[in-house]
Amino acid sequence: MNFPIPKEVSYVTKQLENAGFEAFVVGGCVRDLILNKAPKDWDVTTNATPEQIIATFPKTFYENTFGTVGVVNEETTEPTLVVIEVTPYRIEGEYSDNRHPDTVIFSQKIEDDLKRRDFTMNSLAYSVSKRKIIDLFDGERDIKEKVIRTVGDSVSRFKEDGLRILRAVRFSAELGFEIEAGTEKAIFENSELLKNISLERIRDEFTKMIMSARPMDSLIAMKKLGLLSYIIPELENTIGVEQNRAHSYDVWEHLLRSLQGAADKNYPLDLRLAALLHDISKPESRRWGTEQNTWTFYGHEVLGARVAKKILTNLKYPTKIIEKVTKMIRWHMFFSDTEQITLSAVRRMIVNVGRENIWDLMNLRICDRIGTGRPKEDPYRLRKYHAMIEEALRDPISVGMLKIDGKKIMD
Repeated sequence: MNFPIPKEVSYVTKQLENAGFEAFVVGGCVRDLILNKAPKDWDVTTNATPEQIIATFPKTFYENTFGTVGVVNEETTEPTLVVIEVTPYRIEGEYSDNRHPDTVIFSQKIEDDLKRRDFTMNSLAYSVSKRKIIDLFDGERDIKEKVIRTVGDSVSRFKEDGLRILRAVRFSAELGFEIEAGTEKAIFENSELLKNISLERIRDEFTKMIMSARPMDSLIAMKKLGLLSYIIPELENTIGVEQNRAHSYDVWEHLLRSLQGAADKNYPLDLRLAALLHDISKPESRRWGTEQNTWTFYGHEVLGARVAKKILTNLKYPTKIIEKVTKMIRWHMFFSDTEQITLSAVRRMIVNVGRENIWDLMNLRICDRIGTGRPKEDPYRLRKYHAMIEEALRDPISVGMLKIDGKKIMD
């Protein structure tokens, strides 16, 4: 195996080997190399202790109790310093908190380090100097077969760190892999382990799912495995909720397809969250309209903004994201019948949502339309409304935008 290894990484492994130690790149970066993907992070493991690692390099930092040392390469040509994390081989004790090992013992055997890892595809080590992979758990086979399987006993791996349950779902969506049946069964039977995981860690994994190329697959998997109630239980209420004739799908599938539409267009996190949650309150606002002879959802955008704020606050998203998402949900039902709407109404909408958010609101409307199952994303009315927004943006929509103020007039 002759993988392209950045010089900042090979510098670290070479220095350790020159000092008489073993050194391997390990984990997800090896998996990505096998998949011909550029790794986002590089991790190195070695039989050197933290003190020996620190003594091997001119500049390091060591601020944890798990042996990981950050090695700073000041000779890099990158605009910022490159830090490579180096961790000694480890044997871990019990995980009484379902997150961190109670004890850590440094080892001299790479085998000890690989058998503590979560999934077989992440339990691979690569020697840069020997150009050789160490694969003790058939990780290469599982990568080839696109299977996510735990290392050893699945229940034990998940009890060590309950977040691995969400990592399995996230990897499945990111990589397009299937979760192996035994691993899937262990996830379903041990989903309550997520109660012991901090909301910040859950949020980070959920965000990675939402920002993947296949977020719809993540949500479907979470529903199947009984995980939704630990993240966004309100989504469970949308399952099977029939809509009116403008929609081809129930509320649940509509939201998933809207989210996927946002991902397909590579929209940012706030827009993807808005697409997922924009109709979150349709179940409680649904009424049968006798005149219309179909379901109505009056006020669901107002209720939805409040519920979305509660959801995102609970998951501890930043205030800036919460405010923007809730504002877009609140105003996503703007009237777009250009045969009747006036320019002054468009100006009011710009004031309501903010000039900085108006085009994202339009993009949310497009995602909403994709989620209905209609084949055409950009109908005439939306294009006309787009032109009206452009015209309104050229005009002052508040007193502060006027070039002349009252004082100048009096003068």
